[in-house]
Amino acid sequence: MGVLVRDDPVSPRTGGSAPAMRTGEFVRWCWTQLTSMRTALVMLFMLALAAVPGSMIPQETISPVEVADFKAANPVLDAVFTPLGMYSVYTSVWFSAIYLLLFMSLVGCILPRIALYWRTLRKPPPTLPSRPDRLPVNRRTTVGGTAEEALTRAETWLHGKRYRTRRVAEGVSAERGYSREAGNLVFHSGLVVLLFGLAWSNLLGFHGSAVVVEGKSFSNVITQYDEFTAGGWKNSDSLEPFTLKVDAFHTKFETGEVQRGAARRFDADVTFTDDGETTTDLIQVNTPLITNGGTQINLLGHGYAPLITITDGNGDVAFSGPVVFLPQDGNFSSVGVINAPDARPQRLAFEGFFFPTAVLDDKGPRSVFPDAANPELFLNAWSGPPAKETGIPQSIYSLDTTGLSPVPGDDGEVLRMRLTPNTGLALPNGLGTVTFDGWSRWVKLQVSQTPGNTLTLIALMVAVAGLCVSLFVRPRRLFVRIDGDGAVVGGLDRTDAATGLDEEVAHLAAAVADEEPDAGDTVGDPAGHAAQWGMSDPADPKGTGA
Repeated sequence: MGVLVRDDPVSPRTGGSAPAMRTGEFVRWCWTQLTSMRTALVMLFMLALAAVPGSMIPQETISPVEVADFKAANPVLDAVFTPLGMYSVYTSVWFSAIYLLLFMSLVGCILPRIALYWRTLRKPPPTLPSRPDRLPVNRRTTVGGTAEEALTRAETWLHGKRYRTRRVAEGVSAERGYSREAGNLVFHSGLVVLLFGLAWSNLLGFHGSAVVVEGKSFSNVITQYDEFTAGGWKNSDSLEPFTLKVDAFHTKFETGEVQRGAARRFDADVTFTDDGETTTDLIQVNTPLITNGGTQINLLGHGYAPLITITDGNGDVAFSGPVVFLPQDGNFSSVGVINAPDARPQRLAFEGFFFPTAVLDDKGPRSVFPDAANPELFLNAWSGPPAKETGIPQSIYSLDTTGLSPVPGDDGEVLRMRLTPNTGLALPNGLGTVTFDGWSRWVKLQVSQTPGNTLTLIALMVAVAGLCVSLFVRPRRLFVRIDGDGAVVGGLDRTDAATGLDEEVAHLAAAVADEEPDAGDTVGDPAGHAAQWGMSDPADPKGTGA
């Protein structure tokens, strides 16, 4: 007997090649792959993986100095990292592509599921199966009274357990747990809104920092920032106009033997001017100042600023004012640089160490307590001919010694000065004098605007609530079929690891029989129902939708 084989180019039996996929079909296939839940999970994993370099490699938006140091120390890695955008991971093309693809994948997953869930809600519970006794958990019972009365009692009991019911002449089918899928959809929708909120903050927000000495002011213009990073859509020329003056900065440290030197109080008294209105306020570490336009001002750090006066060899004041020194340890041993480029006939510069509670012993000069109990200033002096102005910016925290040479002391060694408040020292060879007039404190302010933060927080809370619903709600189906003078009650869980099904079947059977519930022997194995359900719906072997 011959076998007829269809001569089809698509048939693998003929060895023919499949026809080329049309453009529309290819686009549809790509969209189907992108919007699958498996792709969304892969994208989420890739996003987490892509964020790892941003926490391990210095980022230009956080610390350009560390990036420059890393490049100088690792030229081979730099040749690879620079083209890949590893110094600005979170704004790189590849990170943004993963972010956008994840966003599209989640949206593509959620919208069809919402439509399907809406159609499911409008449908009645599944049809009554012909053999409820084949369900994983089932019970035979008698009918108390007439069949109508038994079914009415069953419906009443099911409604009390928040089941939706579908009644026919032969029995009742019921289902609950619709909110599980709702929680799942809410969770994924919350993730989408959370991603949108993060993107909103990153594109339209900004953050920057500025060091402000006591008694000085800060205005919210880009030239006042020491560091400034803005989103791609943020116009840095349209920052919210306000002015903040640091009137005083208050600190308190533990002086007892236990936790000596631990911080106890950091807060700043400020005068704030916004929209023509001037107020006084208090900024604390965990209590930021929020402006009328939503800009947030946080207190990040603090330190000491020695007050220095430098007089040059001509008797003119070449520099006078506070100099920011950066703390190096928990006792606020601080380093700083003092520049007097306009001093004549020689320009002057100093490298200094400030110790708020200074001691000098065999370990050298150091601070033993973070508060200013015994402040001292140690300086090295440099001098050189007047330099030509180049317009190239220089760091105020490190000294460029190009064209400078150390000022020698009386012993021929490099001049080293040890000053206490309100003392000074004349430099040799008529170069001038330097005076330590006292000290002030400085604070580091972070000014930021993240417009999507509120939306992100709400989305996170909603997503967690949806996740809890999806985890704790147990979808379940129960059925009652009248069988002559008796009835068959059966049920199944639609999730693994659910419990209590046998008890509910027993209680429903008791309601049908109009007697007290008895959790006696039940037929079936609840633990085995998951595998059975995975092969086919035991409640609907004919595929009628039960």
